[in-house]
Amino acid sequence: MDGNGIVRGRDTVEGRNPVSELLRTQRKVEGILAAKGLDPSGRRIIDRARELGIGVEYVDRRRLDKVSRTGAHQGIIALVEEFRYAEGPKTIIEKARAMGQVPLVVVLDRVSDPHNLGAVIRTAHCCGVHGVIIPERNAAGVTPTAVKAAAGAAGYIPVAQVTNTVRALERMKDMGLWIAGADMDGEIMYKADLKGPLALVAGSEGKGLGRLVREKCDFLVSVPMKGVLSSLNVSVATGVLLYEVLRQREYQ
Repeated sequence: MDGNGIVRGRDTVEGRNPVSELLRTQRKVEGILAAKGLDPSGRRIIDRARELGIGVEYVDRRRLDKVSRTGAHQGIIALVEEFRYAEGPKTIIEKARAMGQVPLVVVLDRVSDPHNLGAVIRTAHCCGVHGVIIPERNAAGVTPTAVKAAAGAAGYIPVAQVTNTVRALERMKDMGLWIAGADMDGEIMYKADLKGPLALVAGSEGKGLGRLVREKCDFLVSVPMKGVLSSLNVSVATGVLLYEVLRQREYQ
């Protein structure tokens, strides 16, 4: 730890629910920092960590505030190995098919807010998505802030980084996936066929899909809007579209 309280060479998972979910996953936990005087719900998380053989150090909240990278640790911070990205779209799709399932992948085009990334990861997991694809550059990565927003889902769903989103879409097409771009000018989601092998692509905050990414989409799909505002937050729009995919696949 340096003079500013930053734990170097490690990621952090912060907050009670994210840490509680972390303890259910296979991600290696190197230790936990906990505030002195935790209430019973906090102590239950610590008791579970100790049952798993994880070391716990009680510290004052000022030290937790220095270590925290999210500003919302709720008295508990887990120190973990660096997040391991999945190998890539090919591995994710092959694994889905090996399980006898129709592949469903989410691709984010230059989404820069880690809160949005985390929210998408959380909803993607809840909707049965097989993996999330993000760019290596000019986009949010799976940081402690994203992990906290994902509320534990980052430990369950593969997230892969790609050097070129357009080429990744081309490879997914070659593997038999349809590419659906989320766009306000697209076909209303209730009318689109979303049941087949699918990569749902969502664009960056404010700008939407990039031109080259948009051109690679087989079709565009939109969420119906009734109010004055013309668009939804990217994580909300992605979530709504994913639940329509789920509805078409399993509840028709």
